[in-house]
Amino acid sequence: MGIIPRDYLANRLVTLLLTVFIAATLIWIIPRLSPIDPAEIALGRMAAGAGSVANSEAILAQLRAQLGIDQPLAVQYGKYLWGVLQFDFGLSTASFPTPVSVLIANALPWTLGLMLISLIITFVIGNLLGAFMVWEHTPRLWKVVIPAAMVFTSIPPILSGLLLMWIFAAKLQWFPLTGAYGLTVEPGWTWTFAQSVLYHGFLPALSIVVVTFGFWALGMRGLMIGVQGEDYTTLAKAKGLRPRYILYKYMIRNAILPQITAFALKIGLLIAGQVLVERIFAYNGMGKLLYDAILNQDFPVIQGVSFVIILMTAVSVFLVDLVYPFIDPRIRHGS
Repeated sequence: MGIIPRDYLANRLVTLLLTVFIAATLIWIIPRLSPIDPAEIALGRMAAGAGSVANSEAILAQLRAQLGIDQPLAVQYGKYLWGVLQFDFGLSTASFPTPVSVLIANALPWTLGLMLISLIITFVIGNLLGAFMVWEHTPRLWKVVIPAAMVFTSIPPILSGLLLMWIFAAKLQWFPLTGAYGLTVEPGWTWTFAQSVLYHGFLPALSIVVVTFGFWALGMRGLMIGVQGEDYTTLAKAKGLRPRYILYKYMIRNAILPQITAFALKIGLLIAGQVLVERIFAYNGMGKLLYDAILNQDFPVIQGVSFVIILMTAVSVFLVDLVYPFIDPRIRHGS
């Protein structure tokens, strides 16, 4: 196990940078295939708010200059890559002249909090339930209840969010309908604000948990079936070790390794799945920001959010790849 070899670390870093570079290039190319002019969209919103805009041609040229789309494509691409290195994605056309980086900086903490909480809960619960489905000492009632509960997996997150909102917010009034925190609470590093954030984020997180834990459970079930027949499991039983000790130390510990890789890959997918959940709960995260940007055809924001999602996923896979040998002693870096 030991220290990570320099050659292996350099190889993984090159792979990470190449992945991010290709993704950033595609994100820049795809919006430019559209015939829509972002400057015209911004001018149209100005005209809609004021009724009319004088000297529209001059203003349109000025908007194109500010958005950087009046230059040759090669120059635009070079400036875009330099801006990406500084996390500068230009100006939002829907919230002109607000920088995209400011919008992302305001939304990212909310998404990270909601995503990490829901992902960790689903990962732990889903894998435990999947293991219990295979374990021979699991009570029969559990083996009936667990597969029945996975029917929620077929429900889209937006429907689970609406159902939970109707039951716990509208009918029982246990939780608020919308918002990320109370309107009367001042944001800050205080316990009151933290309580308000947890209180408002419970239903959005639960709407994601109830529809995603089944995927982890089914995956873990298949892996546990393979581990259950391994020689080391049979030997542990023959040695008379306690069933729970065998379950956690011999079966779950070996079966969960592929799930850890899936954990990193799920980060990007989960943010995409949070889009509608954040929208219906008016939760000010990246999902809501992306949804509003798509509706408003705000290409700079779409580019910025997409890049951040890809970057988070690539970095997560990179870190998991580095720590994998420390989790599983049978694996060595570079072998």
